[in-house]
Amino acid sequence: MAAHFSNTVRPRRPLLVMLVLAASLSIAGCQQEGEGPGHREQPLALTPQEELQLGRQAYDEILRNAEVLTGGPEVDQVYRVSRRVAQALRIEPLQQEINLHLSGYRFEWQYSVIASDQINAFCLPGGKIGVFTGLLRVVRNDDQLAAVIAHEIAHALAHHASERIARARSTGNPLLTLAYDRAQESEADHIGLFLMTFAGYDPGQAVVFWKEMQAVAERGAHRPEILSDHPSDVRRIRRLEDWVPMVKAAKRAYDEGRIASPREGRKPQIP
Repeated sequence: MAAHFSNTVRPRRPLLVMLVLAASLSIAGCQQEGEGPGHREQPLALTPQEELQLGRQAYDEILRNAEVLTGGPEVDQVYRVSRRVAQALRIEPLQQEINLHLSGYRFEWQYSVIASDQINAFCLPGGKIGVFTGLLRVVRNDDQLAAVIAHEIAHALAHHASERIARARSTGNPLLTLAYDRAQESEADHIGLFLMTFAGYDPGQAVVFWKEMQAVAERGAHRPEILSDHPSDVRRIRRLEDWVPMVKAAKRAYDEGRIASPREGRKPQIP
């Protein structure tokens, strides 16, 4: 079990850090429109290079104010799971199935374990991942950790931070909206479930984890920070339960060779 770090500096919320930096940096960020992973119109404030730059700077800002672990079983677990989930992105049929647009974007994968009681994790643009030791004390296995990390990576893959900045700019107040909205959360749930499954983890453990987090909140105990950034409710859990058989079928079809790479001229067919 990880040590208790009650006096550790509390890292600032990653999305808040990015919005503050976006407001202060000289980033032109022409407005772009495109189809996001949820097959909806998605305004984007940042170019791929600007998104990477913002992710780098926000990551440096967060880590400067945190105690970062450099070794031990927690670090080994986060590195192991994060790398495996990130590697699943190389599967082209998976990219097509979840409608990811990664052309031109660069991901410099970095993984950090932050000593903090917070039950939370994040992934900034460009693949900058942070996991708090508080989360590592409550996940029961690699599968549950993969569920959280895949969800966070999904936000970065779907360019949700760039979308939030675009919306904040349109209001004239870059600090007006600091949280991912329900549409983005649903997209991250959907993408994350595919990612963890194609990485070889059990998607059913995502349902188990979110149910446990919801139960903790309903018992009136300390509300996990992960529920503040990622609102969990009965409807959300029900959606995840509905998606589990679908993603398992997709992974099975891929393993059996019934889904080919788009380069081979076949469009993936999900049974």
